[in-house]
Amino acid sequence: MNDAGDSVSIADLLDERRHLLDVAHGMLGSRSEAEDVIAETYRRWYELASAARARITTPRAWLEEVVGSICCQARPNAPDSMSTAVDIAGRTEPEYAEPADRARHSLRAMHSRPTTPRQHDAVVHTVRQACVTEDAPLHASLLAPDVTAFFDGGGKVRAPTGPVHGNLHVARSLLALVALRPRITLHTHSVNGRTGIVVRYDRQVAVVISLDIDARHVVQVWVTLNPDKLRSWNRARDGGGPGRGN
Repeated sequence: MNDAGDSVSIADLLDERRHLLDVAHGMLGSRSEAEDVIAETYRRWYELASAARARITTPRAWLEEVVGSICCQARPNAPDSMSTAVDIAGRTEPEYAEPADRARHSLRAMHSRPTTPRQHDAVVHTVRQACVTEDAPLHASLLAPDVTAFFDGGGKVRAPTGPVHGNLHVARSLLALVALRPRITLHTHSVNGRTGIVVRYDRQVAVVISLDIDARHVVQVWVTLNPDKLRSWNRARDGGGPGRGN
């Protein structure tokens, strides 16, 4: 399975995470300990080789089995044993959207032809429209042939484990991720000072997408799914933080 093949609808990914949290919470009786178990579970998923992940036909069932195993190991001495039974220690998937990595991977965009705010906005709005209408040919036509997409799940949501290359693979990955389901909405919104795309599920911000554009084509895509990095976006529900776009 290539990285593009790892893409699943964000609705399914969030439902999967909520289910696993409920299972762990039910077994341990502690929400915070359940969060630790889920982090460890996804860490083990990302430790698998790509070929091993490809052989798992039902990832959700595999993850649920791992959750049960970790909880059973921790239960005899819970909660004190959690720190030894669940060793997350930052050992998650690479976070390609971190500032240092982003700066390094953005060199091409920095030296590309300048794009005016109006041009940038026009491309982003069309990308959003292609996502909403699930128009794969239009979506691919807006991407440079050698476009690269970076997915940051923070080890807390299943996502491609490395960069996805090529307009067809990137278009397929993004369309799968933001596939319209009940309670999914897509809006344009300012992201890092330029227009990007914000995906909400049940009014919660679930994905933030920023785009580097060279003239009329997207050359790099930055997809943030990490729940920790989306907290500031979701403060809007309490009256603060970023609001809705168009």
